[in-house]
Amino acid sequence: MKIIWSTMTAYMIFVGTILSLSFLAIALLMTLLMLQKKRMREYFKKNGGLILKNVETLQIFTKEEINKITHNHSEFLGKGAFGEVYKGYLPDDAMVAVKSFIQVKETTMEEFTKEVLIQSKMIHKNILKLYGCCLEVDVPMLVYEFAAKGSLGDILHLNENQKLPIDLRLDIAIGSAEGLKYMHLYASQSIRHGDVKPDNILLDGELVPKISDFGLSKMLKVDEYFTKIVVGCMGYIDPVFIKTGLLTQKSDVYSFGVVLLELITRRKIVYDENCSLIMEFRKVYVKDKSGRAMFDKEIVTEEDILVVEEIGKLAIECLEEDVEDRPDMGEVAQRLVMLRRNKKHGKARPHPFQANQYDKWYGQQECTDLNGNDEAAFLFANP
Repeated sequence: MKIIWSTMTAYMIFVGTILSLSFLAIALLMTLLMLQKKRMREYFKKNGGLILKNVETLQIFTKEEINKITHNHSEFLGKGAFGEVYKGYLPDDAMVAVKSFIQVKETTMEEFTKEVLIQSKMIHKNILKLYGCCLEVDVPMLVYEFAAKGSLGDILHLNENQKLPIDLRLDIAIGSAEGLKYMHLYASQSIRHGDVKPDNILLDGELVPKISDFGLSKMLKVDEYFTKIVVGCMGYIDPVFIKTGLLTQKSDVYSFGVVLLELITRRKIVYDENCSLIMEFRKVYVKDKSGRAMFDKEIVTEEDILVVEEIGKLAIECLEEDVEDRPDMGEVAQRLVMLRRNKKHGKARPHPFQANQYDKWYGQQECTDLNGNDEAAFLFANP
């Protein structure tokens, strides 16, 4: 009898212990869930959720929805100076790019909210569409339209097998200019991009350009690993902005001038180790009045040379040191459209041109390094 009683007592103690531990585990789990929900509410509020949730053109995604869209961040697209990008699919199977930032400066969170609000209202075929954002995390995640062909920078400099006829380059230039013109002139409030470069011009499956990454970059903390990359982008920045700290629409025009140079030369802003594209093109432009010695051979034909020269001339005007001498983006877009129209109707006829004249120039010019020194060792050569 004592043995049975002892066994029952031990069993009851065991069951009681299990029940107590289970209760404690459930209580702990519920506490953690409550703390997590509280933290998510705090993040939501900190990230501007009380304002952004009322924006009709912006969808607010939960953390759970983001995990579902990205399949738990399984399709990694790449890492940049400000964060990581993952491929995702909305419920309607539309492909999106989910950008997860490294960190937003706390002192600029209010400005960050305003920039997201502005981006959500940018409705133009040449501006990357912002579908929505996730705010219940420490650092907001943004959900963008997916650009299947990557960036213009990748197409120009990393994919040498990609054919880029002048018509396509002109279309990309026009679309990019139209996107910037919309931002400057027709948006609900005038916007300045501040970081125009080929890497921020994305291309969809049909190679339609989409302006991206405007406004937000200056409010983000940069990963130290990418500091060199950010410094390497200095060549796109308007020297007037560097001197005065005042970002204007003409600052974007300057940067777009650099993009035009890369389009017609297929060279990076800094190439052959230490050669400045801007300095070299200016040097050749003054010498032969056209810059044709630096044009990409693929687009140097008797039929198209005048069009390419006109693009080069426009680029030089965009790069004028005096901002008053630079055209605005409206004029830039208009002139590019006129070039395409004239070419289509056979009005853009070149002056007498011999292909061997190009070859004579090409590969025989000394390169001026970034410090302004002539270096005979650096010769123009299409990479």
